[in-house]
Amino acid sequence: MAKLEGVNKDVAEAMEKWHDERIRLYDAFTVAGLCVEVIEPGRTLCSFTVPPRLTNANKRMYGGAVASLVDLVGSAVFFAGGSPTTGVSLDITISYLDAACANEEIEIEARVLGIGDKTGCVTVEVRRKGTGQVLAHGRHTKYLAAVSSKL
Repeated sequence: MAKLEGVNKDVAEAMEKWHDERIRLYDAFTVAGLCVEVIEPGRTLCSFTVPPRLTNANKRMYGGAVASLVDLVGSAVFFAGGSPTTGVSLDITISYLDAACANEEIEIEARVLGIGDKTGCVTVEVRRKGTGQVLAHGRHTKYLAAVSSKL
């Protein structure tokens, strides 16, 4: 891969990882470094150190990056709840209470609220790892039945 000129070192490393390992670009930029701490029935707990590439000029984590973590960890917990699929998002709601800073460690905890025949709902909490202060609270509803396309 050609050397990336004028690109932040973290971004360049993420791009090389994406190129070398053929992982999705989204994953390389947004969730690279996400660590799974606990998986148990209906619950998943992950930790994440906020990389500078996901922060604004004030070094505060972008809301869209938080939403991506809520989406990803919220989807993954469906497997821990016994669903054979992560489904398709119907609704995602996030209340932002504060923002994490660059290089700060956070934790993302998702819990299954319920899984029915066709839909399921989870709650996701994003907290400062050291203090437990809630930074964001999300709720994620997904359609879990088989999806077919006529395209």
